[in-house]
Order: sequence, then structure tokens, then C-alpha cells
Amino acid sequence: MDRLILIKYGELTTKKGNRNFFINLLLKNIKNILKDYEHKIIKDRVRMYIEIDDNKINEVVLKLTKVFGIHGIVICHKVNTNIDEIKNKSLELLKNQNFNTFKVNTKRADKRFEISSMEFNDKMGGHILRNTQLKVDIHNPDVIINIEIRAEGTFIYTNEIKGIGGYPVGVQGKGLLMLSGGIDSPVAGYLALKRGIDIECLYFESPPHTSMEAKNKVLELASIINNYSGNIKVHIVPFTKLQEEIYKNVPDSYMITIMRRMMYRIAHKLCITKNFKVIINGESIGQVASQTLDSMLVINNVTNIPVIRPVACFDKLEIIELAKKINTYETSILPYEDCCTIFVPKHPVINPVLSKAIEYEAKIDFETLIEECINNIEIVSNFKKETYSDLL
Repeated sequence: MDRLILIKYGELTTKKGNRNFFINLLLKNIKNILKDYEHKIIKDRVRMYIEIDDNKINEVVLKLTKVFGIHGIVICHKVNTNIDEIKNKSLELLKNQNFNTFKVNTKRADKRFEISSMEFNDKMGGHILRNTQLKVDIHNPDVIINIEIRAEGTFIYTNEIKGIGGYPVGVQGKGLLMLSGGIDSPVAGYLALKRGIDIECLYFESPPHTSMEAKNKVLELASIINNYSGNIKVHIVPFTKLQEEIYKNVPDSYMITIMRRMMYRIAHKLCITKNFKVIINGESIGQVASQTLDSMLVINNVTNIPVIRPVACFDKLEIIELAKKINTYETSILPYEDCCTIFVPKHPVINPVLSKAIEYEAKIDFETLIEECINNIEIVSNFKKETYSDLL
């Protein structure tokens, strides 16, 4: 097979003793992405090669641009390590492109090849000059022709597509993303995936106060994030009864604080049950009343599971820019309210006191209500409904 896809690992090559673990997990994730394609993958410590139907290469490359752990993606041509074959293929590639200047960059990984990289650059450059109208520019060329001479053959390519980097999803274990219908939490999920955390999502619905459109919006956001993971589940919590009890029994100013504490209690129980190592959310410091440092301190008091906030120090414009990049923004701004916005008081407390929160919660039989919420969770897996009790 002449054309194939070459994967560069980037950051993974710095992992020394853990390198094989990282690369094997990346291989597993790539196989999952390509499960509907006939393909063959060959890997080593610095590269991965994917052989696939030539007509599917561009389609597959697009999918690979969403796989964390990949530094670069190249459509390359493999030839025998024979000078004439290398010359012929290099000229063939250059003649199909419209440009004026070039540079040759040779990497001689196979030291059995007797010509040094610098000497081979000169030899190839001279051959191209004699057979084309092109000029050499070693500082700012229009095209770089890369020649990698390796034990298994020689690989020639001109363009490299930048991967999204990060760590392979799953290398850090699993976490639970508190996914709302807003702009911030899908971005937080994306950033968590980038650092190798395999995520499942937790969404609180409160019908009839929240609509089916709001629920479908969250599922759509999850499906977009799923392009970067491939195995996301959404746990949908029926939150109506608990939220109404909060509304009836808690002073307006503390409703959001108490509601968030209940959400964290539910998230905590799911983490224990499902062995999630961390809770993830889209909170940004100071953005709303429940996201001041005092509020976070009081709300976090109900769990000892680590809570990470990937966008905590981003401003709103930075979060919006990233949401647009990962294609969640247009869905996030659809005008369907979630349960965090339907009962928002005019003046929520921004510096809550823990003793008062505990006092107000004592008016509610929240343990019973939380168990009821958990026992009636609906799970959407691969965006098909399953029975929650069957998965516990």
C-alpha cells in the first residue's frame, strides 16, 4: 500500500517508563474511532502507521483530528529504502503541487542507510532542482518535503496536520462532568478529556419546570463532546421533587447554594458507586453568585471527592472562543432553561455561611429525596436509553 496515515505522538514521547502504557491506550482509542473501517495499525515507540482504503483516508484523518494524544497526522507515501524510488516518489509529489520554493528535510532513523541526513538533503535537493523549475529556500520554503528513512521503509510527505495533543482519554481514569445546557460545562468536559480523564455526564432535569427541549439540548452537547471520546454516558437525574422542596423551605437568597449542595451530594454518591475519581464542572470564579470562592467553599463542603474546574480562571470571552472551536457554542445558546436558572432569586447570597446552609437544609428530608433521585436516574449510553438499575 503506497499511501498511509502516519501518527506522531508528541507529548507522549516524554513519558519514559510509562510511554508504552500511554501509546497502548492511544492505540485502543484510535481502534475505537475506526471500528467501522477495515484497517491495519502498526505502532512503535515514536510513530503509528494506519493502513486503510485509499478512498477513506481523508475521512479518517478528519476523525483523527479529534483524538487526544495525537501531536501530528500525516498522509505519507511509503517506498522501499532505495535512492531511485525515493527520488521518483519525491518528484511525483512535488509535481502535483503549485508552489515556487522548497526544502528537503531528511531524518535517518535507520543508520544502516549509509548516507547522512545532511548529505541526502543535498542529493535530493540537487535532483529536484535539475528536474523542476523550483528554487531552494531553507529559511521560509513554500513546501518542505520530509523524508523519514526507517527500518521498515522510507516515508515521504509534504504536509502535516496538527493534532489536538493532550493525553489519551482514559489514562487518568474516569470523572463525572456536571453538564448543564450552558456554554461553560461542555468546554470544561472537553478540557478534562484533553488531560486524559474519561468522562460521564450528570444532568439534572426538573419537569415540568424544564422542557424536553432543554434535555435534548444537553444530549446534543454530550454527543458533540462524544466526538472527542467515543463512549460518553449521560446520567439524567429527576430533580423536580427535591428542587420544589428547596423552593418551599429555603429562603430565596440561599436557594441556589442549597440546590448546588444537593447536586454535589448526588454527584458524590454516583462517584462512589461508579468509581469516578473526580467531579468536573464548568464553574468560573466570580461569574455568578454560586461561583464566588465563599460559595464554592460552602457548596464543596458536602463532598470529599476532588472537584476540578477547568475553566475556573477563564473569562467569558475565552470560554466562548473555545466553545466555538469545539462546536458546542451554537447549541449552548439555544433558549431552553435548565434547573439552575428556573428558580433564580433576585438577590442570591454571594458569601454564604456554612452554618446557615446546614440550618436551612434541616427543614428538608433531603436524604430520602436524594435516594429517590438516584434510584430513578435515566442513563443515555451512546445516546440510547438504558435502565439505570441494570448498570449498577
